[in-house]
Amino acid sequence: MIATFDAAAFEDLARRRLRAEPPGITEDRADLKGDHSLDPDGLATTGDTPRAAAVLVPVVMHPDGPSILLTERAHNLRQHAGQIAFPGGRVDPEDASPLHTALREAQEEIGLDPDAVRPLGYLDAYLSGTNYFVVPAIGLVRPGFALTLNHHEVDHAFEVPLAFLMDEVNHALHAREFRGRLRRYYAIPYGTHYIWGVTAGILRNMYEKLYRS
Repeated sequence: MIATFDAAAFEDLARRRLRAEPPGITEDRADLKGDHSLDPDGLATTGDTPRAAAVLVPVVMHPDGPSILLTERAHNLRQHAGQIAFPGGRVDPEDASPLHTALREAQEEIGLDPDAVRPLGYLDAYLSGTNYFVVPAIGLVRPGFALTLNHHEVDHAFEVPLAFLMDEVNHALHAREFRGRLRRYYAIPYGTHYIWGVTAGILRNMYEKLYRS
């Protein structure tokens, strides 16, 4: 398949291939993709029920081609400081759905108005090495939106062209030692930004869901 990255083609493809409903947490992890997928020995997990989380994958529908809005987490955070991430977080008991969580977190972190987001569907869940069952919700965002960053959580927000992120040639397999074991993971370097870990894994899953033949 020859990928087409104009806004209309992306929306049509996504509507056909995304989940209409969010995946539910399951004890059977055999088909779950996540941090464990590339570890030849199988990344150790606690065996506990994963904790529910959701992220928003904001696709900005520029006329000359969509982009994806990402954040750089604040460097003073205790966990994942400075990493590139989607807006998102833990599902709260009062959240009606993973989409509600994703929109709430995006508003809290970067001031993205939920009314500026047109929900499109869900990707498959991603199981993180910290045992979070992360549900990515894809939403279309009109250009011209305003952001107000919460600098306690986010240092920077930026866009990356969808065509770059969905081009497999830009997906690299990297490795580093973690807790005495060699861990492999996807990375998508973009300029000075090093996109890796859960964020790169979700983008890789997005590529496989939408663009791999």
